Amino acid sequence: ENVDLSGKRVFLRVDFNVPIENGKVTDKTRIEKTLPTIELLIKKGARIIIASHLGRPKGQTNPEFSLAPVVEVFKGLVKSNVYFSKTVIGDEPIKLSKELRDGEILVIENVRFHKEEEANEPGFSKKLAALADVYVNDAFGAAHRAHASTEGIAHLLPAYAGLLMHKEIV
Repeated sequence: ENVDLSGKRVFLRVDFNVPIENGKVTDKTRIEKTLPTIELLIKKGARIIIASHLGRPKGQTNPEFSLAPVVEVFKGLVKSNVYFSKTVIGDEPIKLSKELRDGEILVIENVRFHKEEEANEPGFSKKLAALADVYVNDAFGAAHRAHASTEGIAHLLPAYAGLLMHKEIV
């Protein structure tokens, strides 16, 4: 809360692992629980890069576990421009993250589409860190796992707990 984030790209790890049936989110509670952190980051002028997992795609790209339907629900819950990168790392998310304006949001595809995520592979953590200036973990449900987007990246950027994480711990 006391960090100047104006114009900074914030990599926000959330837990958007929500139930989906026939391509539709059936319970958006986990998405809604992250809104206080997201609203605070928007108010502070951050440029937000959101990362999450969905299900257990076992390191393979699988449309069944795409975050696309989650992003559609998320767009209806925030008053900011929300963009979606169909990839996690590489040219597309780097370009989109650099084009974000203050208060805008980029959601990257399911981090578990890469086996390096669950292996906490340092090279993968570096590629995630390249998207941002600051790291915020608000994924309490995934915090106990030493993955690239929850543990590895936290060693590469200034790292903070989000409001939901803080609420769950305190």
